[in-house]
Amino acid sequence: MPFLVLMGPKHSGKTSVGLALREILGGDFVDVDALIEEREGATVRALYRRGTDVFRKAESLALSSITENAETDGVLVIAAGGGIIDNEAAIDTLSEDGRALFVYLEVSAETAWRRIEEDALNGGGLPAFLDTENPKGTHAALHERRAEAYKKRAHITVDGEGRTPRQLAVQIARQLAG
Repeated sequence: MPFLVLMGPKHSGKTSVGLALREILGGDFVDVDALIEEREGATVRALYRRGTDVFRKAESLALSSITENAETDGVLVIAAGGGIIDNEAAIDTLSEDGRALFVYLEVSAETAWRRIEEDALNGGGLPAFLDTENPKGTHAALHERRAEAYKKRAHITVDGEGRTPRQLAVQIARQLAG
């Protein structure tokens, strides 16, 4: 059974696209951040505030549990956290047996920042990794660095600008079909 790993920056649509892909492809869907919170009894933000290493370890353990316990007749769609590209242990866990296909949901830094700001204004607050003197500048630099890493790792890259999650899921499904 293949693992279809959706990756991209925060608010690129990984969860929404993952749910749409599950409808199209069948199989199962797992949101890694939700699984981490369930397993650890703390929010991703709280774990990250305890330290990047604390969060990355929890992320790696969650992914290990997914890959070791996956039981589905179809594709397992995994919505990874935005920072997975910086977690070598997590990437290695997914890549070990060759079943993972990485899909990069590409959005501009401006689009991602606008969505982060909207979330913050609606009570979500800024993520802990942007708790700096210049959150927008920090985000832009991180976005640029990670974008290159996502592109290098991805088997499939889709442009997420101006498309619905369903449209992106259809595009991904078509690319998978060949």
